[in-house]
Amino acid sequence: MLGCVLALAPATWMHAVADSRVRTTADAPAQDVAVVFGAGLWRGGPSPYLAHRLDAAAELYRTGKVKVVVVTGDNSRVEYDEPDAMRTYLVRHGVPDDRVVSDYAGFDTWDSCVRAKKIFGVDRAVLVSQGFHIRRAIALCRSAGIDAYGVGVDAKRDATWYYGGVREILAAGKAALDATIEPDPRFLGRQEPGVDDALALAGQ
Repeated sequence: MLGCVLALAPATWMHAVADSRVRTTADAPAQDVAVVFGAGLWRGGPSPYLAHRLDAAAELYRTGKVKVVVVTGDNSRVEYDEPDAMRTYLVRHGVPDDRVVSDYAGFDTWDSCVRAKKIFGVDRAVLVSQGFHIRRAIALCRSAGIDAYGVGVDAKRDATWYYGGVREILAAGKAALDATIEPDPRFLGRQEPGVDDALALAGQ
């Protein structure tokens, strides 16, 4: 019984921290910044799951809920560039290029949250991800010092969706550990003015 309690404790923590902060694109609070987490590429472009996240971010921009979109993902090798693929998709769907800020070292959710805070100076944000991941993103970004709400994007309940749900149960333990010990991201680097510059162009 004790083992079950300990195993479920991280997931319980995530729900307690994040449940009240999950929104839709229609009722998300207005914030300056949206953060979209990478979710893989397919034939050089966003995977279907990532495309759904980007569609939601583009809607937030079009409806005036956000002014700038941060795209954070993996660019650990030359031939794999999530942030540039995300930027291209957003621009094609109506978000001006100078309102998109790329984080090329968002290797996992914790890294993305810490870098959004420490490198790009994001204090408040609407996070965009699938429903099975958004609570972990909210919990980790709040632990990193960001006042975060999240849009949980609907997704077809296919094998990927079920895999994602199971993965979240396992990832909750690492998330709780990250929130407790607050490790530095794999790559931190120097502060970047991208978000401030984009907001200045937006007239903020």
